[in-house]
Amino acid sequence: MKTLLDPAWYERVLSRVRALRPETPARWGRMTAPQMLAHLCDQMRYTLGEYRVTLHRGPLRWPPVKHAIMFWLPWPKGRIKGSPEMFLTPPVTWSADLVTFQSLLDRFVAKSSATVWPEHPFFGTMTRESWARFSYRHFDHHLRQFGA
Repeated sequence: MKTLLDPAWYERVLSRVRALRPETPARWGRMTAPQMLAHLCDQMRYTLGEYRVTLHRGPLRWPPVKHAIMFWLPWPKGRIKGSPEMFLTPPVTWSADLVTFQSLLDRFVAKSSATVWPEHPFFGTMTRESWARFSYRHFDHHLRQFGA
């Protein structure tokens, strides 16, 4: 199972992010590589409880649908509307954002004693383990978007 809590997958994500360059073109979607990295940082800040987002009610919270979409079905490429709060932070510099990204990942992995985690805006209740699996898949989706 691919998860940020497994050191091998954690290192794989970091090496793929480090292999990118700010000018790397997207294979799909509208984000630039710096915007994508800032977006991943925003998701981790939210996951760590640093800010709130608007929660959406709907069928994606139903466990069979939630797990199928989060972990098993292919994700579409392109125009998925995420929570606007996950796109708030503008890129700073590539090197600074790389440091921020790793710092946020390290904080997430180290936060093992937390028992309550923020709800996903669309999928609802999440545990540390489900955030670790979802985050890996989310990062993988965007890294493939940029060919990494």
